[in-house]
Amino acid sequence: MSIPPPPDPHQPQGPYQPPQQYPQGPYGPPPYPQAQGPQNPYGPYQPWAQGYSPYNQPAPVNGLAIASLVFGVLCCLPGVGLVLGLVALRQIGRRGERGKGLAISGSVLSGLGLAVWVLMLATGGASDFWEGVKEGARDGASISLVKGECFDAPGGRLSGETYDVDKVPCSGEHDGEVFASFRLKDGSYPGDDKVGDTADERCYGLQDTYAMDGWAVPDDVDVYYLTPTGDSWSAGDREVTCVFGSVTEGGNLTGSLRNDETVLDADQVAYLKAAHVLNAALATAPDTEYVEDDLPGHKEWAGRVSAALAEQARMLRANGWSADAVGRISVLTSDLDKARVEWAKAAQAKGLDAFYQHYDTGLKLLDPKKAVPARKALGLETTPPPDDSGAGGDSGSGDSGGSGGALAV
Repeated sequence: MSIPPPPDPHQPQGPYQPPQQYPQGPYGPPPYPQAQGPQNPYGPYQPWAQGYSPYNQPAPVNGLAIASLVFGVLCCLPGVGLVLGLVALRQIGRRGERGKGLAISGSVLSGLGLAVWVLMLATGGASDFWEGVKEGARDGASISLVKGECFDAPGGRLSGETYDVDKVPCSGEHDGEVFASFRLKDGSYPGDDKVGDTADERCYGLQDTYAMDGWAVPDDVDVYYLTPTGDSWSAGDREVTCVFGSVTEGGNLTGSLRNDETVLDADQVAYLKAAHVLNAALATAPDTEYVEDDLPGHKEWAGRVSAALAEQARMLRANGWSADAVGRISVLTSDLDKARVEWAKAAQAKGLDAFYQHYDTGLKLLDPKKAVPARKALGLETTPPPDDSGAGGDSGSGDSGGSGGALAV
């Protein structure tokens, strides 16, 4: 460390020492008053009272005039803006303040806004506007997909959470295809499990309305759904979107799976609607591994299948088929009648052995191969899907048995 030398006694003590006000003479003040010059007849010079500016301050702008203009421009509270503008004009006249133009503009704009609001209330436009605002909020909170559209999901996964998907043409490769949608009831958020259960039940029930021919749905396709989250629910999202997707890891779909009234002819639709009656009954089988685990339940199920077979045969006979299909439809309905008798006997079986006897016979009469000639005549898919349940007939629903899944949005 270095120490500077002491300061010169004739030098100031520091670089920032204040200067002396006036230097004193070497002999002190004079002993007698100094002679004075002639006195100013007008007194000493007076500085300006307002600092250095020789001008008066301008009159202030009225605050209510500014507020009136703001309310008038925003049109949020036009009545308030009009009142503020009128009060501002009165104050400006009394106080000499500025802002008359602002007050007039605010009053005019607020008056126009008030007139518009009155007109909207009288014609119902206000309620329409508010519904539009809420609809816009719902659209912003959920992914906007409609029936028949295809999309790619982030990472190609149809599970987890996402906030956006990319719409793509269904003719090319894609991760999902929308086949239905529905809204959940309003109220507090029911929870992830409840939302998932509702989506699972409803979406599986709606798949046949879009892909009516389950035989035409590839084996690796299953049902998925996009559901609201707790956060999107608070923003008004109630939409559940049902989609088809591949259960294969990294797999995707190519081409549309849609086969409904928009792409099928009248005979094809009539045949598939009749087949769905049987499919729905077969899907109600008891959830047990063996018949003996719930024989009463299986007997009730056999009764439902017997009734469905009767209705299916009636619907097929009621349609006016083309010349190419009428003979093959007649053969099919004959087999359905025979199967109905066996299922009815299974429903009335006195014991397990009797049930199995009629159940096995009725099941063989529902062999999917028996439906192939009629399907071929109608131009429908002729390759039966894998049948996990053992039920035959034209009962293939296209359900691959995959786990499906949910994509929360």
